[in-house]
Amino acid sequence: MPNPHPQPFFLAAARARSSDRWWALNPSKAPARGEHAPDSDGDLGVYYRGPLDVERLRLSAAEVVGGPVEVAGPGGWGPWVNGGAWLNVDGQAVDWILRDVDRVRAVWEDCRAGRYEVGTQVGHPLGFWSPCYAGEVALGRVLADPGGELGELRREAGHYPEPLREALTAGAVWEAGFLVANAAKSARRGDVLHVSLSLSRAVGLLVQALFAHHRRWCLNEKGALAAVARMPDTPAGFVGRAESLLGESGARVARAGGLVDEVRAVVAG
Repeated sequence: MPNPHPQPFFLAAARARSSDRWWALNPSKAPARGEHAPDSDGDLGVYYRGPLDVERLRLSAAEVVGGPVEVAGPGGWGPWVNGGAWLNVDGQAVDWILRDVDRVRAVWEDCRAGRYEVGTQVGHPLGFWSPCYAGEVALGRVLADPGGELGELRREAGHYPEPLREALTAGAVWEAGFLVANAAKSARRGDVLHVSLSLSRAVGLLVQALFAHHRRWCLNEKGALAAVARMPDTPAGFVGRAESLLGESGARVARAGGLVDEVRAVVAG
């Protein structure tokens, strides 16, 4: 897969090699689906084992951008996204994402056995699905891998595990049905919040199920609904019907922003 931002990535990776860690070029979520846009960020995965020298990483990042950079150490961005830094390299946004290679390997072994988990994570409204770790490696491009371990993991993860496919499709479809059934009860009571949350999550779960059914790694929610429209077994009109359940996005987002501002003012007072 072509890298849409070769110069910034290779510049960042070249600076990073001195940290004596594994470095992998992970495509941004949009290019991974073939939907790269000019404003897409690029992701550079920083794979490490054991204690991470965050100060050394900060110095490497400063070399890349030519100035001070704030780096979040392991866990600084939450239990799943982990940590990293937001860089601007020659005008291109590049996100450094920390990944504990032993945890990634453990998640991959779970995937092979048909086990997965969904963690609460800021920025992931549907939750962080653990198979994303394996998908990042499978869809990424390895830039530096002294021992070859990351490359081997990438080769393994290139084949979507059948046990994961069976477990994820069954679990996601069952939960979606459960949510819709509960939403029907809430609709009769006029509970708009519960109905909206239930339907939104149900659609997201069905999207996850369709990705797994087609043996495709789903890295996050962004663009995932549009992506399933191009998959052969997706039900006819699925995307349009899902969008009708969720509503027109632009105006709703603007109105939601106003509500956030008003509540922020209330709690700050």
